[in-house]
This record gives sequence, C-alpha cells and structure tokens, in this order.
Amino acid sequence: MEFKLHSARSNSRTSHRYCATLIAGALAARLLSVLVQLSILLIFVSGCAHEGEKVVIYTSQDQVFAQPILAKFTEHTGIRVATVYDSEAVKTVGLANRLLQERDHPQCDVFWSNEELRTRQLAARDVLRETNGWASFGFRSRRIVINTNLVPLNFAPKTIAGLTNGVWRGKVCLAYPLFGTTATHFLALRELWGAPAWENWCRALAANQPLLVDGNSVVVKQVARGEAALGLTDSDDIASGLEEGFPIVALPMSDDMLLIPNTVAVIRHAPHPAAAERLFEYLQTKPVLDALLKAHALEGAVPSKKSGLYPDWGNLLANLEPATTKLREIFLR
Repeated sequence: MEFKLHSARSNSRTSHRYCATLIAGALAARLLSVLVQLSILLIFVSGCAHEGEKVVIYTSQDQVFAQPILAKFTEHTGIRVATVYDSEAVKTVGLANRLLQERDHPQCDVFWSNEELRTRQLAARDVLRETNGWASFGFRSRRIVINTNLVPLNFAPKTIAGLTNGVWRGKVCLAYPLFGTTATHFLALRELWGAPAWENWCRALAANQPLLVDGNSVVVKQVARGEAALGLTDSDDIASGLEEGFPIVALPMSDDMLLIPNTVAVIRHAPHPAAAERLFEYLQTKPVLDALLKAHALEGAVPSKKSGLYPDWGNLLANLEPATTKLREIFLR
C-alpha cells in the first residue's frame, strides 16, 4: 500500500514536471512567435519610413544624362527622387516660370539647370534659399556648327556676327531665341555690344531668313541633313551628332560665343530640406562631373577665360524684360 502511494506521488510529480515543461515550451514558442512578428513589424515600419524619404527635383538637364545620375543617388542614399523634366521647346524658361509661380508654396526641393541665367534670375527673385543657395559645376559652350559637305572651313564665319552676311541667307538654323541657351546667348550679346548695335544685328539676322526650330538638338539634325548649311547650337548637341556619324564640325570658340555652366540650387523653404541638401552636395561631386563629361553632356570642368563671352549678369537681369520683349518683337513666328 505504501508502495502504491509512493508510486502515485512519484507519478504525480513527474506529471507536474511534464506539464510544466509543456507550458514552458508553449510559452517559449509563443514568445518566439511574438518576437518574430515584432521583428517583421519593425522591418516593415523601417522600410515604410525609408521608402517615404524623397526629394523633388526640377531639371533642364537632358533626361538621358540626368536619369542615370539620379538613379545612382537613390542607390547610394535610399532617397527616392521625383523628377520633373523640361520640354525641348521652352527648356529652362518653363521650369523657371513654374518655380516663380510656386514661390509662396514650393513643391520643388532642388533645381538642376544646364545653364546659368535662369538660376541667377530665381536667386534675384528670392526663390532660392538665402545661404548657399546655388552653385555651378562644369560647362558647355555655344558654337557654330557647319555641314562639312556644304561649307569649307576656310569659308565659314569666324564669329556669330557673321551670320547676318547675305551669303548665309536662308542657310542658318537656330533654336527659337526666346528660350533656353539661345535666349541666354542673345541676351548676353546685348551686354557685349550695347542695345542699339544688338538690336540692329537681331533685325539683320531675322531679315536673313534663318530657319527657327524647337531646340538645339534639332539644329544639329537640320545641319547634318543639309537643310541648313550651318547653325548655332550647344557643344553637347554637336558631340551627340558626331557620335552618330553626322558630317558636321564645331567652329572654334570666339569672343562672342557663350560659356554655359551647369548649376544646382536649393529652393527656399524646400519641402524636404535634408534630402535636398544631400542631393545638392551629390550633384557637385567629382563622380557626377566625370559621368557628365564622359557622356559629353559637359565640355569641361573649369572654363578657360581666354575666350568666350562673360556677361555682366546684374545688368543683364536688370534689362531682362525689355530685352526679351524686343526678341519677341523681332523673332515672333
């Protein structure tokens, strides 16, 4: 009897230990499940926060050049980039006007322009942040491009002033001079020559019946096809044409040809200031400059001041409206 009682008690203790083990195992499994779910939740929340970090950029840099660089920025930082590109016809002017309209309720963080005038205009209108608002990096240039099958090098005009020569009547192609780098170039010439001489030249050029097209890349194609003997365009568009095997060549720089830096700026009261600063700094790095040089989007890192047009930007901006009105009057289609 005592043996049976002892056995029952022993079995009871064993049963209790077994149940405790089961309970402890269940609790451990439950705790592990909770921890796993919590880890998944933390990863999800962290991922959502990471995915929510973004920066908005408006750019007149050609999409084919800008997109890989912005993709690299996202790869390196995890910051998504929402990009608004310009149109070939109105170029930087359209984006600058949009930023002016949004000045009191900014939608954009960073403005990456492939020319300088509109960035300076935005700075003067308090669209850019007050301190370290913008910077320039690398440069292109304005050039006369000729069809080598139609124009011997020794016969080509040496300067832009020569485009009004009657021999080029109906044979010159240029982008509509109210937009983009063509407009900037024409406005800079006004500072170089003075308003009366500049206006006379503009009227003489218009009277020479130039072929006006929507964009500098179109100029190169028209010259390459022989629809124009020569044109006024940007160095990067000429480089692209040469890569395609077009029968063209750029004439050397002269004192009335414009140097065109790339610029990057941060908008005042940018919606995403921290991300904006990171992109602002990134676009000024050597790898970005090297990528743009390799793609022929830029001509060089630092322009030489031995040749090229260096306008008085303050005076140019002060006279921007009347000068633009005069261009519209002369070249309006």
